[in-house]
Amino acid sequence: MEITCTRCHQTVQDENCYCPNCGLPRLVYSTDGAQGLPQPERWDEPVRDAATVNWKAAIRAAVTLAVPAGLLCSMFSPLSMIGFVLMAVAAAWAVVLYVRSQRPAWITVGAGARIGLVTGLMGSWMSAATAGVTLFVMRFFQHQGNFFDSFWQDFVNRQLTEQWTTMGVDAPTIGYLTAKLLAPEGRAGSMLSAILVLAVGLLLFAVGGGALGARLLARTRRPEI
Repeated sequence: MEITCTRCHQTVQDENCYCPNCGLPRLVYSTDGAQGLPQPERWDEPVRDAATVNWKAAIRAAVTLAVPAGLLCSMFSPLSMIGFVLMAVAAAWAVVLYVRSQRPAWITVGAGARIGLVTGLMGSWMSAATAGVTLFVMRFFQHQGNFFDSFWQDFVNRQLTEQWTTMGVDAPTIGYLTAKLLAPEGRAGSMLSAILVLAVGLLLFAVGGGALGARLLARTRRPEI
């Protein structure tokens, strides 16, 4: 007969006293029984719900990793090409640090995803803020505004125009779109859109990394009492 956990409904083997997924003790022993026979130890300790999150410890672990991950995942960072992977790893690592500080040390996938969400919010905000500050410094303090303007004009006039032509867009529409994108508002809006897309992507990867970290811990770690 298959035994399932009463909390997460995952299969529990006969030899396991704890659910391998959420850590819930399978049995509560009592000292009441046959006289003269050795009795198992009674479970008297309160069981921490693995689905709940101690946010004080979780935020501390998230901040520790979200800040450097956000800096490394910024648009102008040399590691920006693997920024999504870095954020997922940071979120999974934050879950590991959080679980190590808890007793008993177990966590559900949902709780791991929530910790990943907090890590992603902090990391994506840090990445967006870093990109904005970098652009401001490069334009107004390092006087590289002409470089950015030339790059953007070349990108719109060549690459985007060729793509629109290949897609069959008529010439008046191409001229209208080109004028909009080359306007100051168009340049600012395009850059802001790129930063927002990056932030949303980092957030999604962080949620996935947190859930994956919790899942891996459920398989490799045994609950401690």
